[in-house]
Amino acid sequence: MTQGALILAPEGLVLGDREAAFFREANPWAFILFARNFESPEQALRLTSELRDIVGRDAPVLVDQEGGRVQRMGPPHWRQWRPVLGLFDGADEASALEATRLRYRIIADELRAVGIDVNCAPLLDVLAPDGHEIIGNRALGRDPEEVIRRGRAVSEGLKAGGVLPVIKHIPGHGRANADSHEALPVVPTPRAELEAIDFAPFRAMANEALGMTAHVVFEAIDPGNCATLSPECIRVIRKEICFDGLLMTDDLSMNALSGSMTERTKKSIAAGCDVILHCNGELPEMEEIAAAAPRLEGAALRRAERAAAARQTPDPADIHAAVARYESLTGEALNG
Repeated sequence: MTQGALILAPEGLVLGDREAAFFREANPWAFILFARNFESPEQALRLTSELRDIVGRDAPVLVDQEGGRVQRMGPPHWRQWRPVLGLFDGADEASALEATRLRYRIIADELRAVGIDVNCAPLLDVLAPDGHEIIGNRALGRDPEEVIRRGRAVSEGLKAGGVLPVIKHIPGHGRANADSHEALPVVPTPRAELEAIDFAPFRAMANEALGMTAHVVFEAIDPGNCATLSPECIRVIRKEICFDGLLMTDDLSMNALSGSMTERTKKSIAAGCDVILHCNGELPEMEEIAAAAPRLEGAALRRAERAAAARQTPDPADIHAAVARYESLTGEALNG
């Protein structure tokens, strides 16, 4: 059965019968997990295994495990991390880059142990002085060149641990004047400035296999639609930023978007997104989205197959030594 152009999230720690039947029929390309889906390593591994069994293949399983304010897995079973920007404030850049690679190599080890092989990081949004705090200390830096260096370190650490990165939020969320979970941000910045600053990290890392859109309106590109729903913004992502990986929407259940789930789904796909991401685990919404979303075909299918094939076996690593080195570089004591 052809895979749906979908990334969907289970509601809780275990699958209900109706939910399992729905996932089997919808056959999403991938799944994504949240804090509500984690109780213990044993439970998490059972859940990821069951999700793959239901669709009968090694479906990618995603999580947002940036560390800091956005991490879905935490103590007592998984390590707590400070916000990533703190690694660089006042630190020697070379040491901070080494610490970044180690941080995400350790995170990858924790993810792989429970069957997760995709992490929604690095966040390549350049932090603007007046940007909303929704990005804030989640950012890797305040200018594009430092974000590029640090984003590559994140990607290298994850890939070494057998976890695919997702670059986000294309073409940039660092200037957003609102939290897109709650409202629609509108950015009035001139096009030339966006190209020189906001787009630069995404252009530099455009060869990554997976990317996520921004629910942000860029008035200089398309004043009527956020990037997720804008054919012109998707054209910029494909033709100017030159990203040819699998492009997923940000979460369609966020309040930045309006209209029904059917309308959001159809408009995202029509704009040029490859895959719909839905995160809140509400089955009626997922059923509506699945009915509106296409099956993967054509260029979207090729990108999805290429991304799935890019997953690799972790490189050998002494994680205890990696933790010790990370702590010596950063002074951050990691639990676990």
